Amino acid sequence: MMNKFEMILCIVNAGYAEQVMNIARAKGARGGTIIRARGTANPDAEAYFHIAIQPEKEILMLVVPVEIKDSILHALYNQVGLNTAGHGMAFSMPVDDVVGIGGSVPALQKEEEQAKAEQN
Repeated sequence: MMNKFEMILCIVNAGYAEQVMNIARAKGARGGTIIRARGTANPDAEAYFHIAIQPEKEILMLVVPVEIKDSILHALYNQVGLNTAGHGMAFSMPVDDVVGIGGSVPALQKEEEQAKAEQN
């Protein structure tokens, strides 16, 4: 069985979460969850500067239909990737089951209608 949804995780420097959400929404995502986080620094950089470096990060979790996953990932790479000020990285994982996303997702609406028809 092929998964209908993927979870995209995007880790960016603090302050770039809204830009990530705008990029994802422009490609069809409906929303996401933002988690504040702290990255780990390169030990060599810490030793060189004689300080503890704890860069602030934001992690975005988006559950999206599999059909739009690649376009979102490519847009994130181009606009907030490692070679940008956002210094971001993104990856996706398959999602086996999803609840609570109904409504305007066409694939889910069709399944809900079929299930109701079978019950009647």
